[in-house]
Amino acid sequence: MNIPDHLKYTPDHEWVSIEGDVATVGITDFAQGELGDIVYVEIETEGETIEKGELFGTIEAVKTVSDLFMPLSGTVEEFNEELEGEPELVNSSPYEDGWMIKIKASDLSEVDDLLSAEAYKELIGK
Repeated sequence: MNIPDHLKYTPDHEWVSIEGDVATVGITDFAQGELGDIVYVEIETEGETIEKGELFGTIEAVKTVSDLFMPLSGTVEEFNEELEGEPELVNSSPYEDGWMIKIKASDLSEVDDLLSAEAYKELIGK
């Protein structure tokens, strides 16, 4: 299982990469493995300002639909449009090609609440 050390994580299994005040968000390798084959990613919040912990979209697998939660407060600046035609990128490349949104963070102090790779590994029992 791949849990990159340079990323931050949420207890809801999202990963976050931060460059300046822009955060790229996706779901973890663990989460995509638990969900199984991803068939659809629905994110209709582009351009919206959403608080940390609120819903920003859903991800649909063959057997289930899961909610996606904002890891940081901010404005959803971009949606990975590749996922419209190839949602399976979340399975094959969760940390690179399968990213979901980019957020312009409104409060970077919230980054301190995210989990390190080590803390995330403990959370999922790895």
